[in-house]
Amino acid sequence: MKTLSMILAVGLILFCASVPYAANDNQFGTAGAQELRIPMGARNIAMAGAGIAGVTGVDAVYWNPAGLGSLQSTQASLSHLNYLLDVDVNTGAVATQLGSMGVMAFSIKVLSVGDIPVTTEQNPEGTGEFFAPSMAVVGLTYARQLTDRVSFGATGMFINEDIHRVRASGVAFDFGFLYDPQWQGLRFGAVMKNYGPDMSFAGSGFDKDVPLPGVDPGIPDKTVRTESAAFELPSYLQFGVSYDLIAQHENHAVLYGSYQSNNYSNDEYRVGGEYGWRESIFLRAGYVASGLDKYINDLTLGGGLRLKWGNAHLTLDYAWANTDYFDANQWLTLGLEF
Repeated sequence: MKTLSMILAVGLILFCASVPYAANDNQFGTAGAQELRIPMGARNIAMAGAGIAGVTGVDAVYWNPAGLGSLQSTQASLSHLNYLLDVDVNTGAVATQLGSMGVMAFSIKVLSVGDIPVTTEQNPEGTGEFFAPSMAVVGLTYARQLTDRVSFGATGMFINEDIHRVRASGVAFDFGFLYDPQWQGLRFGAVMKNYGPDMSFAGSGFDKDVPLPGVDPGIPDKTVRTESAAFELPSYLQFGVSYDLIAQHENHAVLYGSYQSNNYSNDEYRVGGEYGWRESIFLRAGYVASGLDKYINDLTLGGGLRLKWGNAHLTLDYAWANTDYFDANQWLTLGLEF
């Protein structure tokens, strides 16, 4: 069994490495479905997203599905974010252990942009109508701890974008793995995210009435529908490592680091850390760096509480992320374990 697990783990790494993720200048800014990149779960956000080698529980649904493999209970979480330009992002996830079969999880992410006035060529100042774009991602995750050292997980996602009489739908997949050598507090992780076919918009919003050439006056215009160009998903490959700085009964401190190779932008480097006291009070910080000259995110901070509530545990996590040119992003996540 251990030999089979190691073969699967090595095979996953080789498969990920075979995907051409290196971006070039022609690809910058071309990926769509950017809601896939908006993270879930304040705990790892507060550590700049560096914790893919140590993420566990329901938070792993977004960061590394392999982290669900060690779950021994049922967990649920709800998050809210007031994102850039007052876009509301609400997320939820629930995960449960299925005995020897592994762990299953369901997740959803919904973006609400708000009302936008309808404008046309004839009414550039607005027609008096409004539309409200919406974007949603629904995911189903399966994970399993193959051995005491190796875990694997995968997520399938359905993506839907609805923007005033045009719609785009598609699917994407995440694949993750964790390896714990059980040596000196080191752990390793890898995840390939948002891998899937191109998407494109379609709908009556592309209809346009045009006059037919060479016909008599008074003949109605012909309605034609243009086609939207397809766009890639914002896929990326991320490798991470974690190290236990302090592992005592009352004090626990972990250092995280990761490297992220994007197919749509320059690579990113992330570092983060978490200090926990009695598994009840947590302080977190992180930093993300990119090769881009102007990158809007860098420092992240946050904390959390884990409280016993009858036979269950209630968690409350907060994250703050510095954002150049915009107000700082703030996440709040409420979790329940039973």
